[in-house]
Amino acid sequence: MQLSDMKIIITGAGGGMGAHFATRVVEAGGQASVCDLGEEGLKALADACASLPGKLHHQVCDVSNEEAIGKFVDWSFEQMGGLNGLVNNAGLLRDGLLVKKDRNTGEIIKMSREQWQLVIDVNLTGATLMVRDVVAKMAGEGQSPGVVINMSSLARYGNRGQSNYVAAKAALAANTVTWAREFGKFGIRVGAIAPGMIETPMTRGMNEKARNALVAAVPVGRVGEPEDIWKAVQFIIECDYFTGRTIDVDGGLTM
Repeated sequence: MQLSDMKIIITGAGGGMGAHFATRVVEAGGQASVCDLGEEGLKALADACASLPGKLHHQVCDVSNEEAIGKFVDWSFEQMGGLNGLVNNAGLLRDGLLVKKDRNTGEIIKMSREQWQLVIDVNLTGATLMVRDVVAKMAGEGQSPGVVINMSSLARYGNRGQSNYVAAKAALAANTVTWAREFGKFGIRVGAIAPGMIETPMTRGMNEKARNALVAAVPVGRVGEPEDIWKAVQFIIECDYFTGRTIDVDGGLTM
């Protein structure tokens, strides 16, 4: 598949990696239909892409809402005149230990159901329903070849204080294999990318001490940039013999 031929949905594109991916697709002459929770970031992206060769379509969408996902997929298909790709990028963090002891009182504190569920609803359930609806649309409309790219994470191997995030990202990596096996008959490939420490608004909000310790452990000696991840996205789109695998792009952190 060529970037110039893409009619691709990119979630979580109001900033960070999603906005970068969309810009690259539109620069190459393709079409990207993007969504996020906030209108401001989407409008800024639309303005930045206005003079580029391709087309950008944007709409607010809550990917934790099943009805909203279905409507956005249908709208995207109509706006682009087809659909042949998805980058499942939307996600959030609500880090915390599953069980901890308060340093002052000695009280045992448990992660709340709400803290767990919010991350699962967005990062796993929403991502899964987006895959379901995009693939159903592509299969039903005879849109092939097609490609689905899930954004997993280095955390899929396990990470202290991220039980909710780890569960979601590990599941996406595992289901990349499942979906590659299921969707091959429709001419749809499925791949995943597991970024390490990447410079985004979400990672900039990390605890500074934890962030510095993580960066110090990266063998290449720096935080990754969205362009580093984009190169993996581009590879999966363009390599028609790639499916069912997760690519770790982490500066060597998991060696």
